[in-house]
Amino acid sequence: MLDKNSKIYIAGHHGLVGSAIWNNLKQRGYNNLIGRSHSELDLTDQTAVKKFFDEERPDAVVLAAAFVGGIMANFLYRADFIMQNMLMQCNVIGNAYSHGVKKLLFLGSTCIYPKDAPQPMKEDVLLTSPLEYSNEEYAIAKIAGLKMCESYNLQYGTNYIAVMPTNLYGPNDNFHLENSHVMPAMMRKIYLAKLIHDGNWNSIRTDMDKRPVEGVTGSNCNDEILTVLAKYGISDNRVVLWGTGTPLREFLWSEDMADASVHVLLNVDFKDIIGIEKYSSVFYGKTTTGAVDRNNSEGRGGAIPSLGEIRNCHINVGTGKELTIRELSELVVKAVGFKGTVEFDASKPDGTPRKLIDVEKLHSLGWTHKVEIEDGVQKLFEWYQDSLR
Repeated sequence: MLDKNSKIYIAGHHGLVGSAIWNNLKQRGYNNLIGRSHSELDLTDQTAVKKFFDEERPDAVVLAAAFVGGIMANFLYRADFIMQNMLMQCNVIGNAYSHGVKKLLFLGSTCIYPKDAPQPMKEDVLLTSPLEYSNEEYAIAKIAGLKMCESYNLQYGTNYIAVMPTNLYGPNDNFHLENSHVMPAMMRKIYLAKLIHDGNWNSIRTDMDKRPVEGVTGSNCNDEILTVLAKYGISDNRVVLWGTGTPLREFLWSEDMADASVHVLLNVDFKDIIGIEKYSSVFYGKTTTGAVDRNNSEGRGGAIPSLGEIRNCHINVGTGKELTIRELSELVVKAVGFKGTVEFDASKPDGTPRKLIDVEKLHSLGWTHKVEIEDGVQKLFEWYQDSLR
């Protein structure tokens, strides 16, 4: 068990979920937290990651760092999505094991599930049919990550848990148009279209300075700003969004995700998920560092073959509720106070038609969400406006 003095490393502590997990742990009295920015520690650098673990020796690790983006980014940076994420996962999980970390929480994504999976998606539909092409590389990387956790547990008796959140949104969200997810991208587009119509160039320039688009900032002339925004479907009182608007999506407030993650980190063990009380209760061949000796054939957490096939040990994290992208746009329009038009370009891809998860396992482990989408969209717009001040 982790106590209030346990040293917990949060990889990705400046990100959407990582920052919320950091704050949640602080609020619970866990103050021995470690974080490193990307400039301080490149998680794709194996040597640097080993040096970090050698020096810090954390008791627990939350792997919330990832190379992420929306549908456009998934098309443009396919190699980066699989390579960057695989490198980070291998380096962090491998070093967590070799340095005797007691508990590891790996954050994935529900894009791991097949494109045409039965809805709502239970954990056991993983790898039952083809993935959605547009985010295949990211999904494969995340599947590899959860399988790493599962496999280390089964071979070495570790306590690594993988959680798969649905679409997340909230404070510290990414609003950069070139690589943001659907809700923040939609919100910023609608907000900028309103500002253009209002002729509020001071606010437009503030927005562009905070988050430049293709190198265009608030210091560029009006025409240059309008030209680059038009590429993203933003114009005077008019926004054009990708797809038909019919895909169904589930959204979870990031601070709810953080609360679920911390609940699992502090209260849920691998044995709780697979329902085997005495799993890995006996270790053989331990080294002085607490890691299991890979050369000892018995150092594998007990008689694992007798347990049969153990798979799909990850946990879905979401609300179990969904709405269409068009309905989402209507909530954003209301929050922003936009009076213009929102159009959908059906020539552009929709992505997965529906992606609702089954959260029965999560509920059985003692956690349910608190923030509903209607309130969350308003809260996100308020945060976005505050970020521009």
